[in-house]
Parts: sequence; C-alpha cells; structure tokens
Amino acid sequence: MTEGNFVDYVKIYVSSGKGGKGSTHLHREKFIEKGGPDGGDGGRGGHVYLVGNKGLWTLFHLKFARHIKAGYGGDGGSDRSTGADGEDKFIEVPLGTVVKDKETGETLFEVTEHGEKKILAKGGKGGLGNWHFRSSTNQTPRYAQPGLPGVEMDVILELKVLADVGLVGFPNAGKSTLLSVLTSAKPKIADYPFTTLKPNLGIVAYRDFQSFVIADIPGIIEGAAEGKGLGHYFLRHIERNSTLLFLIPVDTADIKAEYDILVNELTKYNPEMLDKERLVVISKCDMLDDELKAELKAELDVSFKGVPYMFISSVAQQGLTDLKDKLWKMLNN
Repeated sequence: MTEGNFVDYVKIYVSSGKGGKGSTHLHREKFIEKGGPDGGDGGRGGHVYLVGNKGLWTLFHLKFARHIKAGYGGDGGSDRSTGADGEDKFIEVPLGTVVKDKETGETLFEVTEHGEKKILAKGGKGGLGNWHFRSSTNQTPRYAQPGLPGVEMDVILELKVLADVGLVGFPNAGKSTLLSVLTSAKPKIADYPFTTLKPNLGIVAYRDFQSFVIADIPGIIEGAAEGKGLGHYFLRHIERNSTLLFLIPVDTADIKAEYDILVNELTKYNPEMLDKERLVVISKCDMLDDELKAELKAELDVSFKGVPYMFISSVAQQGLTDLKDKLWKMLNN
C-alpha cells in the first residue's frame, strides 16, 4: 500500500554470482621442459548483501529494481594465479526491514541497525586449479574443478516502522491531530475516514533534550486482521512499538467496546501484541465540563480496571504534558 513515495512491501529476484573455474594450465618455460601443473583457482562469485541505512524510511528505491544480480567470479590463470572475485551487490534498506523467502514465507532475517550488513545470497565458490590435484602418481593432471553456481531466489522485503509508541484507533479518532501537536510532523488531516494512508513518524521532544518516536498508523476497523479496510496493511508496523497508545474520542457511543474491538484485531493479527504496554487516551475532552468528566471517570475506573487511561484534548492542548510524562515513564521503566 503506498501514498506518494512510501513503499513498505516489495518483491525482488536476487542472484549471486557463479564461481570461476579452475585452470588446467601446465607450466612452460625455456629450459624447463616439464614444469608441471600450475593452474590457479577460480574466483568466488559475488555476494548479494543487505545493508541497513538509517537515512532511508521507505523501500521506494527498490520498487523498480526487481532483478539484482552479482558478478561472476573470474577463471583461474597460470602461475597459480587466482581469478578475480565477482562484484558484490549491496542493497541498502531502511532499519526495520524483514526479509522473507517468497516460496516458503519463512523469515530469513531482519535488519535493525545502521551499517548492519547481512548476506542475502552467497556467491558460488571458485573451482580448484589442477595444481591442487598433483601427486606422485599423477604429476600432470589435466583437469580442474568448475566453479559452483550462485544462488537464485525470490524474496519479499517488508518494512516494519521503528517507533517507540504506536497510535492505535479507529479512522477519524484524531491520531494525526495528536501527532501534529506532539511533534513537528505535518500529517494530512481531514474530516473523512482513512485520511492517513501511510504511517507517519514524529519525534516528541522531551525534557533535558531527550526524545522518543511516535507513529501514527492508518485507522483500524473491525475485521482489519481479516483484510478489511486499510489497517491490515499496516498492522505489521505496530509489532515494532514497545508501547501502544489507544486513542478513543470521548463522544464515542461505548468507549470500552471500541477499545475491546481494537485489542481484538491486534490479538488476531499477532497474539504477542498483548505483551506490549498499553495506555488508553480519551481525546476531545474539551467538550466535557468537570461534572461530566467526573461521571465518565467513575465509569472508566470500573471498565478499565488495570489499564491506565487519561483525558486529553489535542485542539485545546489539554493534558499533553501529562501524556508525555506518562509515555516517557512507560518507555523507561
């Protein structure tokens, strides 16, 4: 699913290089009639690497580069000279990229650190030259090994956004508005569902020059885990967050029921979501006076027993400092 240049899912074909063949050369030199075998080894085929790059935030640069091939190894030569190694290919990916085998669906590895380099497809080994096969009974071997073939594979690259806090909520819950007031991010904000079509990241500035990252995930609806709406495209991004912030508007018919639906969708997608810390934030609370807020608090104390919650207003900027304090404490406890 893309908007603009944001791409978080691509399929590519990679091929490592074939190893070069060994040489069957026999040494010939003036005054040396039978120099014997001196064939060198073939060079190894080129590897295909994945390299983490913190400067990237999307897989867009791979959208149109579907075939990536490393170079072949050079053949061995005379005087036991080894052939050149094939040219390696380096694929830069954003941090949080997961690599899967397209055929089996198996997760091969993931890249989470800047500069981290992992081999995706290993180049074929170069063949041994005839020098290795000489013996007292076979002093002039006229054979050598061919190089081993490279690896060919179709892989899926899947980006999972790296953020400390993930905003979870129904469409039009006010997630983008909250992100815009907590950070300097400028997400698209409108009064229709699914305004957000891609995850938006923002850095929350905290006390003493400290900060944490918060992600606005496209709205989730009931049935998202089965593929309804847009949220199912982006549920993978929530897997990376250590804390989940459930944003529910105060004018919702049943706050607890909406929370239960969101938790149920996350659990159906990945049961490990239940292990993450959760904070329920009731938004648009500038609509309430003190009396209504006290009545609502009495109800929520019963229905949200054991789950922390708080009241805020993004537009009126009420409770935002307390929200930052609470999130920072949850992230650093």
